[in-house]
Amino acid sequence: MYQRFLNNEDYMSQISDELFNQLIRGQQIRVNQAEEAAEASIVEYLTDNYEVEKALEVGKNLREYNPRITYPVGVHFYHEGKIVEAMRSINGIKAPATVEYWRECEDVDKIDRETIMAYSQLLNYHPGDLVYFSGSVYECLEHNGFDYADIRIPGINAWEQVQTSPWEPNVEYEPWAVVEWDSQFFALLNTDEIDLTVNPMESDNWGLIGEYDPEYAYEFKDTEYVVFDSKVWIPTMLPTADTLKEGYNFRYHDPRNPNIKKHMIKIALYELHKLISPNNVSTARITDYEATMQWLHDANRCKINPQIQRKLDEEKKPVSEIAMATFQRDYDPYKNPWQI
Repeated sequence: MYQRFLNNEDYMSQISDELFNQLIRGQQIRVNQAEEAAEASIVEYLTDNYEVEKALEVGKNLREYNPRITYPVGVHFYHEGKIVEAMRSINGIKAPATVEYWRECEDVDKIDRETIMAYSQLLNYHPGDLVYFSGSVYECLEHNGFDYADIRIPGINAWEQVQTSPWEPNVEYEPWAVVEWDSQFFALLNTDEIDLTVNPMESDNWGLIGEYDPEYAYEFKDTEYVVFDSKVWIPTMLPTADTLKEGYNFRYHDPRNPNIKKHMIKIALYELHKLISPNNVSTARITDYEATMQWLHDANRCKINPQIQRKLDEEKKPVSEIAMATFQRDYDPYKNPWQI
């Protein structure tokens, strides 16, 4: 399935929302096809001299906010249809683990470490996979990952199992002790006027421990008991997702290259009109398309700077052409006189 660089709201910079909806008539696949064709044109022209694939990946890797994911500072994602940036680390949901998902590998030499892929919460992992995370190499022991709806970050476990015992009458238990009775688990809430002969199900001094619910906002405290896979657990760190608050842990910010976005929209609109009515493409769309193709042609020949990182040769210098040296002295794409 094609992973998009653009989103539907991007088109509002060129056409109205009403016209866009009339254009696609509910068939989102047309938009995807048009954008795929636009991306192919951009890559074809710019791939020789620029890191255009990396620039495109910035947008293609953006996903809708997922409460199961922990977002580090600086990471971008979609929230309610808008692209935002994490200003603080945003905690994600962490379920108890009844099995070991990752094992740290200490016998991996330095050379091998450089070839091991970095861990990503957006990927799926299978037993035997090696990842590099937080300065260490880990081996996957159990299936986990994004598509499994079971994200397990190596080296992080937010829950600890609580030892339980069967309830027995006439035994004095400490407050918040956990016992099992009739295949259910109970915690001792208080010892006020407790009758040691009454079982936890019938006693007001005992509280039934509920099943783990990923939607519940658990607190990080010693008495936050849950039952998961017929075992009792307490959190060792905050196990629930943080609430998103603008200005506190996120801000609206678009990391995509503005030049690529602008010209990709124009090509995609032209391709979209071609898909719907190839013999009746508006003059405005044709004019924008031709202007963009000229921009790509000039960028390809290094007559202009498209504000995209240059590709480097074996000497770590930008792949250059004669035309570039005639007017540009600094190859940093953010240090030149040309604007969007």
